[in-house]
Amino acid sequence: MSDYSFSSLNLRPELLDNLSSLGFDSMTAIQAQSLPMILDGKDLIAQGQTGSGKTAAFGLGLLNKLDTKLFKVQSLVLCPTRELAEQVSREIRRLARGVPNVKIVTVYGGTPIKAQANSLEKGAHIVVGTPGRIDDHLSKTNLDLSQMNTLVLDEADRMLDMGFQKTLEAIIDVIPAKRQTLLFSATFPDKINSIAKAIMQNPSMTHVAPTQDTVRVEQAFFLVDNEADRLQSLKLLLLDHSAKQSVVFCNTRQDTQAVAGALKSAGFSAAALHGDMEQKDRDQTLIRFSNSSINILVATDVAARGLDIDSLALVFNYHLPRELEVYTHRIGRTGRAGEKGQACSLFQTSEQFRLDQLQDYLETEIRPSDLPLIQLLEQAPARPQMSTLRVEGGKRQKLRPGDLVGALTKAEQISGDDIGKIQVMDNWAYIAVARPLAKLALQQISAGKIKGKSFRARLI
Repeated sequence: MSDYSFSSLNLRPELLDNLSSLGFDSMTAIQAQSLPMILDGKDLIAQGQTGSGKTAAFGLGLLNKLDTKLFKVQSLVLCPTRELAEQVSREIRRLARGVPNVKIVTVYGGTPIKAQANSLEKGAHIVVGTPGRIDDHLSKTNLDLSQMNTLVLDEADRMLDMGFQKTLEAIIDVIPAKRQTLLFSATFPDKINSIAKAIMQNPSMTHVAPTQDTVRVEQAFFLVDNEADRLQSLKLLLLDHSAKQSVVFCNTRQDTQAVAGALKSAGFSAAALHGDMEQKDRDQTLIRFSNSSINILVATDVAARGLDIDSLALVFNYHLPRELEVYTHRIGRTGRAGEKGQACSLFQTSEQFRLDQLQDYLETEIRPSDLPLIQLLEQAPARPQMSTLRVEGGKRQKLRPGDLVGALTKAEQISGDDIGKIQVMDNWAYIAVARPLAKLALQQISAGKIKGKSFRARLI
């Protein structure tokens, strides 16, 4: 039996059956290295990149020892951003499909705290949240962690980068000292080492080498003369890969805004994503990108945490990141699920030292590639396949995806094939519709009724 087979582990039969139904036959490198120690109850520090499968590693560990008859919080997962918290919750729910009556509650800032308090009051087995909002609930006594036996710090490096260290310490002060602590991080700065010593008991360590995560990613590097040439080179490469949804990584919020603005002015379907944005604007941007209503997302590293796009084909490094580990974290967002991915990086002669460091880090020779021909700039950028319709009604108005599909297709002018991803939130819903039919879809929702009620809608 392969060491990478899930069936080689001492997992509950219902978890193994569900993994098989999901097509998860063999473990990724980080799962194979960390799961035996997690299942053995050891504290663990695991370093691995995005897309390495770490959520399933700790998610299976939490679920394997969960006592569903004890309706108390037994596991707490802390994440740096709302987007990552939602992604982690979705993945744990998917892994828990074979285990009946598992209650998972997700809490984060930017949404009313009262509704979250009501959910917590009804009970939960696993709570996933951001440090600030978890601390809020603890201070208001909305959250009882007295029965908690497992703490997970996911993407701990970014939590520290975002200034959560004091909040983390406050949370750890009030949770049981007798627990298992799992710390997952893409990078391993000194701050991680110090916090690990303070909160963990003789932790085991595992590290997935960058080359194990990036072998499916075709990497290309392009030398540019100056900043103006950098922007033009990015446009050329985007036109050369016009059919592919892509993320452009920038090192600063200012660059993110400037690059997204320049691309939009040039006719590209692009949007910025950074930490200065209002939460509702960040949510809407991520929804539009995930449903193919935006082709290009220009993002900072922190803002892109939690980005959950399975089929992302291409990433760009507008500037090389300052930390070597961040490079592999970025390109790990492509080449997932066994597919090939591509990563394109732009650099100037003044950045050659970073390229030399990266070459040593990846243990591979880096040679600059040729840019596409300048004539490509005469082409018009590709338009998105879909448009997004926002309906002013959601779960609280008892709307379901099937209701929205029915409202759009009942006149038989729009078919089910013309409708893409539907996301129903608490008080509104987002529907992806084939771009040529977007205005017709808006008219049908606005003029018609759903469950006997009228709902306002608009294209975004």
